[in-house]
Amino acid sequence: MIELHSHILPNIDDGPSTISQFLEMANLAVSLGITHIFATPHHMNGKYENRKESILMNVSYYNRLIQNEGLPLMIYPGQELRIHLDIFNSFKKDEILTLGNKGKYLLLELPSFEVPNYTYEVVYELLLKGITPIIVHPERNKELYEEPNLIVKLIQAGALTQLTAGSILGHFGKKVKSFSKKLLEHHLVHFISSDAHNNSSRSFFLQDAYEAITNEFGFKYTFYFRENTELLFIGQSVQVEEPIRIKGKIFGLF
Repeated sequence: MIELHSHILPNIDDGPSTISQFLEMANLAVSLGITHIFATPHHMNGKYENRKESILMNVSYYNRLIQNEGLPLMIYPGQELRIHLDIFNSFKKDEILTLGNKGKYLLLELPSFEVPNYTYEVVYELLLKGITPIIVHPERNKELYEEPNLIVKLIQAGALTQLTAGSILGHFGKKVKSFSKKLLEHHLVHFISSDAHNNSSRSFFLQDAYEAITNEFGFKYTFYFRENTELLFIGQSVQVEEPIRIKGKIFGLF
């Protein structure tokens, strides 16, 4: 099982701060059937700056540690990049890290309360570079909640979306869970990932989310997300179903 989005690396993000805690997370991932993890620390979110060079160095170090421990797990580099006006200057400085450092997919985070007016321009410019942006946890964005068809517009513009496993399971509240279900029903999700930060409240809940999706929508949905993750991992184009507009507005999330 492949985990596309995890804050597992010590001394980079707000996850584990020691090697022992890192190994606890790694061992838990293995016990849950996870074999590949994309380590995706925050970058340029106003609190953390984790540049490409630093992430690559840390991933190399912790892969050697995992190998020495005999764990059947591989860590791959990535970055959860907060959208910002100077994003392409960051590219010129070689600070931005795509998933697996392959130059094909990039995790892109929006501010919690809005969709900046330059978002579509950024999506367009990334696509011109051959990079497909994956909008992470759209279900927790205030403006997308109140105007859900903005997600349709983002997908039609060429972006993809990734839902957090904990949102599907109700870890962020009933309203986020309900909105996540609506996004799934309307084909507005392309990937599911844990966004794991620790071994407790923000852990690896990917398998639990897959089971919940199967129970609610059938195995076809789960297969779609698993296959998309596999396709991304091997560098191929993923499947994108025709998005369905959501009728009406939803209020009261925040």
